[in-house]
Amino acid sequence: MATTQDLKRRVRSITNTRKVTKAMELVASARLRRSQQRIEAMRPYADRMLELMAGVSQAAGAVRLPLLERRENVERVAIIPITADRGLAGGFNAQVIRRSLALLREVEGNGQQAVWFSTGRKAASTLRFRRMNVSQSWVGFSERPAYSDAQAIAHAVSEAYVNKDIDRVVIVYNAFVSALVQKVTVRDLLPVPQDLLDKAAEAEEDSFGGTPDFIYEPEPEEILARLLPVYVETELYRALLESAASEQGARMTAMRNASKAAGELIDSLTLAMNRARQAEITQEILEVVAGADALNG
Repeated sequence: MATTQDLKRRVRSITNTRKVTKAMELVASARLRRSQQRIEAMRPYADRMLELMAGVSQAAGAVRLPLLERRENVERVAIIPITADRGLAGGFNAQVIRRSLALLREVEGNGQQAVWFSTGRKAASTLRFRRMNVSQSWVGFSERPAYSDAQAIAHAVSEAYVNKDIDRVVIVYNAFVSALVQKVTVRDLLPVPQDLLDKAAEAEEDSFGGTPDFIYEPEPEEILARLLPVYVETELYRALLESAASEQGARMTAMRNASKAAGELIDSLTLAMNRARQAEITQEILEVVAGADALNG
């Protein structure tokens, strides 16, 4: 049985740990508000960008652009898991990596080869440990990504797609729903999914009350050629912002649960410590009474 001193040390240690988790919860809460504001401001822009590209694509008709090319024989699939640089965020990183590995099994089951482009130290370290084929990885900006970070990733994957080093690009990330809910999302980035273009075109028609009749200057083909790289950058930037907000929400929730568990453990240990102290006092009283009886006898 643990002594009173052992229990005191454990209570002191857990109390210090709770102070750390409480501080991390407050920091994550403050960062979450900023990250949430950024993604809420970004979503309408990204949706409008897709609608614009869908409208121009319809006006351009059948055009042959490298980023729109749909290949009949898909041999190499690029998977981009977007994770955090740090842990202590519950299952935030694990669920993205788990879904990415499940996607890997699907790709290999179709007789295709997976090529990895990772963001975040957690994904990079996991893929290195599993000895995966990692083409490029980016770290150091998971909590506050900049547009230039998305541009770097977009340039790398777009160049690989145009050069036919890869035939399909898929991103896996946590979409931000609320501080308590983060939804793992798998999204095709390249080639641009036709169903997304159709939905965006329908949304544009609804907003204008019918098919809009625009006069394009320059020609729609040239506008579309300029829009496509920006679309890829925008979608990646959106995914990075979604992941950043999700990371802070997951960390805030995890630290809150850790603080709660620490408080319950402190209460349990305090109760055990009081019982141990009472047992020691009772033992001392019995020894004193036994000694007195021995002297009187």
